[in-house]
Amino acid sequence: MCGMPSGESTRASVHEPELVEPTREDKVAKAGSELIGGPLGRRALLGTSWWTPVRVIALVAIGMFTLGLVQKAPCYNGAWFFGAGSQYTHACYSDIPHLYQGRGFADGLVPYFDRLPGDMQYLEYPVLTGVFMEVASWLTPGSGSIQDQEQWYWMVNAGMLMVCAAVIAVCVTRTHARRPWDGLLVALAPAFALTATINWDLLAVALTAAAMLMWSRSRPLAFGVLLGLATAAKLYPVLLLGPLLVLCWRAGRWREFGKALGGAVVAWAVVNGPVMFFAFDGWSKFYTFSQERGVDFGSFWLIIAQNSSDPLSTETVNTLATLLMLLCCAGVAALALTAPRRPRFAQLVFLVVAAFILTNKVYSPQYVLWLVPLAALARPKWRDFLIWQACEVAYFLGIWMYLAYTTSGDAHKGLPADGYHWAIALHLLGTLYLCVMIVRDILMPDRDPVRRSGDDDPSGGVLNGAEDAFVFGPAARPARDAVRLDGPQVEWGKADAPGGSL
Repeated sequence: MCGMPSGESTRASVHEPELVEPTREDKVAKAGSELIGGPLGRRALLGTSWWTPVRVIALVAIGMFTLGLVQKAPCYNGAWFFGAGSQYTHACYSDIPHLYQGRGFADGLVPYFDRLPGDMQYLEYPVLTGVFMEVASWLTPGSGSIQDQEQWYWMVNAGMLMVCAAVIAVCVTRTHARRPWDGLLVALAPAFALTATINWDLLAVALTAAAMLMWSRSRPLAFGVLLGLATAAKLYPVLLLGPLLVLCWRAGRWREFGKALGGAVVAWAVVNGPVMFFAFDGWSKFYTFSQERGVDFGSFWLIIAQNSSDPLSTETVNTLATLLMLLCCAGVAALALTAPRRPRFAQLVFLVVAAFILTNKVYSPQYVLWLVPLAALARPKWRDFLIWQACEVAYFLGIWMYLAYTTSGDAHKGLPADGYHWAIALHLLGTLYLCVMIVRDILMPDRDPVRRSGDDDPSGGVLNGAEDAFVFGPAARPARDAVRLDGPQVEWGKADAPGGSL
């Protein structure tokens, strides 16, 4: 086991779980490891040196984040301020410096309470993200030209977001106890580094990753509190409650779900309540803006709109997108309740968040950050992960080249609309591909890389190894010779099946 003598293996298994070696079970990981000297050895795997997986992956994540900052250098040195087109041709655009002045931070306006000049009226971000932006403005020197201040504001935010990136990598590394090296998928994800400082999404992603870590440790209340805070920073984390509800239903774990739901509601209310009460118009701007916003970049709705002589109205798109999302959620719920084996938590979360991204009327390039840690937990397979990342990097370049084309006037420098539509299609197909692979893993558990290594649901917390209490379809009437894949060979549904939480 892991290249150890049998005696060492026996002693190690008593005190700590046997770690899965990706360079031995994954052909792409093995080939890639040749760049740094070949597959990992026993000391690296067991953490007997200072270079434990958590420390290595955190440092790699910081290193990749730094490379992402370097990639933004052309914009930092002038493209944000003196060349609208060059920030697109260099693919280094960021909302952060533009919103320093555009959302009143340069003038000391208080988010949600002070009205902004122009049509926006109030800050269009959730409360906790607004707090993050405001704290960064407090740390930004107020001297020098507005360009100097915007540069400082971006750097301050970049430093704070780097902490979020490290938290994400560490949480993913620690969520699957036997598979810490899967965290390298997050740390080395090229789309993660390229989009990390476009906006403030990493705050919500970090809180969501921490919440999933708490759930994997069977701490539902802490999970709920962190998820509520994440939802106070971005809307998408609330989607995690749907898969959790279905899985807890199937496992009969209603008490734990109640704790998670209660913690999330209270945490969200504590953050939002005061602003909602004292500045309702400013607080509600995020929600009204999301509804009123028209079809925008990155969605298949944009392809339809730009190829139609009579585009759908915003209200119609809102209705259709909502119906599509509900249909996808119903499909995921049906899959969870009828699968031959209860799906893993991370698998269902990825499918639901991906469905939201695929059906939404806008896909900003930084939304890929939502999926990167979920993909590492749901489908830790380097080949599939890199195929998806290649599609996302292509989209990242495509949107900036399209914006360069639209801002270059008669010069037409960049990617025309038809080319941009292909970039959107590539992003959609890449995400769908990963969804298909995850659905296959659910329907054929023996193909799941996590379960093939002997685990049940390491991110499932109280669900890990729990018996089913409610199942539909063939899963409720298994063949008499059906066996569990994660423990002793027993018949499905028997009382003596492995249970309990890890």
